[in-house]
Amino acid sequence: MTNRRELGLFDATMIVMGGIVGSGIFMNPSVVARQVHTPFLILGVWLAGGALAMLGAFIWAELATRLPGAGGQYLYLREAYHPSVAFVYGWVLLLVTQTGGMAAVAVTFARYYREISGVEWSDSAIAAAVLLGLTAINCLGARAGSNVQSALMLMKTGAIAAMVIAGAVLGGGTIHPLPLLDRPVSLGLLGALGAAMIPVAFAYGGWQTSTFVAGEMRNPGRDLSRGLIAGVTGVVVLYLAVNVVCLKVLGPDGLAATRTPASAVMRAAMGERGAWWIALGIAISTLGFLSQGMLTAPRVYNAMACDGLFFERVGRLSPRTGAPVTAIVLQGIASTVIAFSGRYEQILNYEVSVDFIAFALAGGALFLFRRQGRGDSEGGIYRAPGHPYTTALFVAACVGIVASTVITDPLNSARGWGIMLTGVPVYLYWRRKAHSSSKA
Repeated sequence: MTNRRELGLFDATMIVMGGIVGSGIFMNPSVVARQVHTPFLILGVWLAGGALAMLGAFIWAELATRLPGAGGQYLYLREAYHPSVAFVYGWVLLLVTQTGGMAAVAVTFARYYREISGVEWSDSAIAAAVLLGLTAINCLGARAGSNVQSALMLMKTGAIAAMVIAGAVLGGGTIHPLPLLDRPVSLGLLGALGAAMIPVAFAYGGWQTSTFVAGEMRNPGRDLSRGLIAGVTGVVVLYLAVNVVCLKVLGPDGLAATRTPASAVMRAAMGERGAWWIALGIAISTLGFLSQGMLTAPRVYNAMACDGLFFERVGRLSPRTGAPVTAIVLQGIASTVIAFSGRYEQILNYEVSVDFIAFALAGGALFLFRRQGRGDSEGGIYRAPGHPYTTALFVAACVGIVASTVITDPLNSARGWGIMLTGVPVYLYWRRKAHSSSKA
């Protein structure tokens, strides 16, 4: 059974934005401000992160037109390198980057939901309820999952815009542009910028997940490429606006001193009522991120199973809804188990290093596909502006971020790489099993 192609340009744009905007933008401005301490450096790091995300969007937009099939990044890695590379990517997605991230965000939602509602359930119970609820919705098909995701994305865009406007109009303060640097140009400054880029890279990550649902888009070559550019552009604008208003209201020192910058801005602008409203906005934002993850990631596990590299049942589509129901249920259960285990924060420490290895490899795939002329005969290929220079810059930046995570947190980076390497014997097992089945 083939995928039902029900999604268009608006869906693609909302999925791109929904995969990026979670709870990070409400927290990470203060993390960055603790590394670099002037408006110029703080905004410069966020602008650099946005530029990197845009370079990635250009690359993935071209990849999506050259290989518009289901599975997105999994498909690009499989076709460019080897099925084992794609499998290891999907393996890490299930064990670390997607599942651990969703568990952490679900618990974040639970904490804000309890603050808003006064419900006395445990964080884990609320996280499990929302994860399993989104699992059920997405089992109804891509259209149902996308509708919920789009509605939540529009709501969290409204929440961020309201915070920016309230802070700018009512929050007081001003931005002092000088001094530009907080220390002389040196290796120390370079190290601080590298450390600041890690939370920024995490906050901007997620545009690639939109490619997972390429198989369910009516015209993935056109709509996914346009949605990637439009979605990342929208997020860059939102993120820069949030940081400008945080600097205006709190100043660099005040921003570095708080761990809840969004709440601090709204409290300065509207008192405790403002803090309550931003808590609601953060809860909606985290819920939207979870909805997007539940919609997109299971398509990778489905593609793995269709390649004979995972349980056969995970590769099946529902005859009624066309959704990969077993893959969706697998994602929901895995995230729920990690949410109850309390291991999600530790898992997140592994994420950036492992994620950006995959980004660098996917960026490198574009060089291979261009050389092979992959997809050229189909026509209508979107071409990444400035390739090969912009693509090489993106790959180099990804390698730099991986190196920065290894230097700043070698133990967790080693753990992440260790989990990644466990995928190799698992791949060999499934390949042997698939080979034996084909002989029988």
